[in-house]
Amino acid sequence: MDTMMTMDRGMMGSANTGMGMPGMTMPSMNSMPGMNMMMMPRCTMMMEKCEGGMKMMCRCDDEMGAQMMQSMCAMMEGAMCSMLCMMNGMPVCCCALTMANCKCETMDGGVMMTCTSGDMDACMMIQACCDCMSSTMNAGCMCCVMLGGMPICCCTK
Repeated sequence: MDTMMTMDRGMMGSANTGMGMPGMTMPSMNSMPGMNMMMMPRCTMMMEKCEGGMKMMCRCDDEMGAQMMQSMCAMMEGAMCSMLCMMNGMPVCCCALTMANCKCETMDGGVMMTCTSGDMDACMMIQACCDCMSSTMNAGCMCCVMLGGMPICCCTK
């Protein structure tokens, strides 16, 4: 399963990294009691602006990863979509699309998520998130896509 990535759900946000709190360090993976680990598929992602917002197409090379991602999207349908870009395991930026209506559609080998809004200002924010995530991925970051805080996939460009 070389196309799956293990991530600790409790460490996804920056709140658990000890950033901004002097003297706090992140404990090692071996010393964390009761870690909440899960497997999620690695995929390739393409983001593009569309009328009213943005589209994300996530594709997996292996069938099992694609089916897992499609099932998770179906379970979390209607939940808030967010994206976390990381470099070397550290968060670079996070976009929470609280202003968007996100819909998931299955496609061959993956999913397409369309995040849109009828409000012009919200549309501009969604498209700015698209630009930000695309730029960080082009610079070498990995993007984790989440629905309702549940990691759906880890993506590279």
